[in-house]
Amino acid sequence: MRYLLLLSAFFLLVGCAAPPATASVNLSDLQPLPGVSATAVKPLRVAVAAIISPKGTVDSYGPLLDYLGAALDRPVELVQRRTYGEVNDLVQSGEVDVAFVCTSAYIVGEREFEMQLLAAPQVMGGTVYHSLLIVPADSPAQGMADLRGGVFAFTDPISTSGRNYPIWLVQQMGETVASFFSRTFYTYSHDDAIRAVANHVADGAAVDSLVYAFALEREPDLAQKTRVIHQSPAFGIPPVVVSPEARPQLVADLQAALLQMNETAAGQAALQTAGMDGFVLIEDAAYESVRELETAVNR
Repeated sequence: MRYLLLLSAFFLLVGCAAPPATASVNLSDLQPLPGVSATAVKPLRVAVAAIISPKGTVDSYGPLLDYLGAALDRPVELVQRRTYGEVNDLVQSGEVDVAFVCTSAYIVGEREFEMQLLAAPQVMGGTVYHSLLIVPADSPAQGMADLRGGVFAFTDPISTSGRNYPIWLVQQMGETVASFFSRTFYTYSHDDAIRAVANHVADGAAVDSLVYAFALEREPDLAQKTRVIHQSPAFGIPPVVVSPEARPQLVADLQAALLQMNETAAGQAALQTAGMDGFVLIEDAAYESVRELETAVNR
């Protein structure tokens, strides 16, 4: 089962003759989502927040989307946007049927328009992750205090691990981002934040622990170029969500497809590519510590 890549900027990734190393993606060049003719089978539109880079998302989630398309007997469109907030907008407007979002994006969406939990990935036997503070391997830094005056890479303006938690660490020292760092910037994905540190573009970054482990598995040299100097408490894992306006039958079909994914060979292969064990149900209470962190940082 094939899936359709939605963004026009993705033609460099889809072209068979173009090698992955030369792929270029511009998530600022947004195009309207195409309509569907009355006689066509309506595609399943799936949004994936840019927790990892656009190309990394295509590589990791492609087999998973193929599986969903086969399970629901529908073509699938992958929809990506540059920021977590833009993906929330797609869910709220009903322009996508289902979305893989970050934890802060979920609590914002749940608060603002009653975004609904569908399922959560299980990774290494659990449904939690951490924010890791990383620095170049040759950095003398041992904690956030040692990054005073440095350049810091955030991932997204509403990221839990990549923005809210490191800001909280700075606030615990009685500082603000502006007073503590000489410069900050956003990478809009965790793997790009890791590379920014590995290449000494940033003196430090805070990244999703699951993405960090996955990145080191795929690119072992990153383990030689970066070092973890701090780990946060556990947070509820980034979930899969739907709009509160989603059709009940579609919600039930999607949830069943995800929960049963590890029962088939094709599903197991797709899960392995995405670095997941499977999908499980998860309660809203799993994200209470994320809400508390957001409140503390933004009050």
